[in-house]
Amino acid sequence: MKNLIVYVHGKGGSAGEAEHYKTFFPNSEVIGFDYRSQTPWEARKEFRAFFTEQKSRYDHLTLIANSIGAYFALSSLDETLIDRAYFISPIVDMENLICNMMQWSHVTEQELADKREIATDFGETLSWEYLCYVRQHPIIWNVPTCILYGEHDKLTSIETVSAFAKQHHVELTIMPDGEHWFHTDEQMEFLNHWIREWRKKNNGIR
Repeated sequence: MKNLIVYVHGKGGSAGEAEHYKTFFPNSEVIGFDYRSQTPWEARKEFRAFFTEQKSRYDHLTLIANSIGAYFALSSLDETLIDRAYFISPIVDMENLICNMMQWSHVTEQELADKREIATDFGETLSWEYLCYVRQHPIIWNVPTCILYGEHDKLTSIETVSAFAKQHHVELTIMPDGEHWFHTDEQMEFLNHWIREWRKKNNGIR
C-alpha cells in the first residue's frame, strides 16, 4: 500500500516544515504543500487540484495541517480526497475569528460593509468579502481527525475548538499552557508525543 502524508503550513510557515514529520511515518512518503492561496476561494481551487492529483497516485492520503492551513483544508477538501487528518492549532471557526478581530479593532459590520477592507493595528486586513464567503460556505467535515490545541491559543477559544470537535466527532488533545504556535522545546516534545501516540492507534502507518 502506498501512503502519502501531506503537510500544510500555517501563516508565515513553509512546506519545508514537512521534514519534521518524516521520522514519524517511515513507511510513507512525506511532502509539504507549498500553496499560494490567501483566501478560502483561492484555496478551494488550488487545494482540490493538488490533492486530487496526489490522491490518484496513492492508496492512502493523510493530512497534517497547521493554523490557517488547516482552515483552508477544512473549507476545500473532503473524505474523497483525505483519509485521515491531524490538525495543529487549527482555525475551525473563521467567522468567529473575524468577528473577534473586528471587536479588537472596534470595527462594526456596517463599517466593514461600507469600506470593504479595513487594515488593523495587528497586521491583518479585515475583508467584507472574506467574511461573507465564510458565512456562505460553512464547514462540512467527515474525515477521521485528531486536533492538537494549546490551552492559551489566542486565535481560537477552547469553547470554539471543543464545540467543533464534538460536532464533527474529532479527537481533541489540549496541551496545558500551550500556545497557538507550537515552537518551544516543551511544546514540540508534546506535539511529537501526540503524533506518535495517534500514529500507533491508527495501525502504525498513518
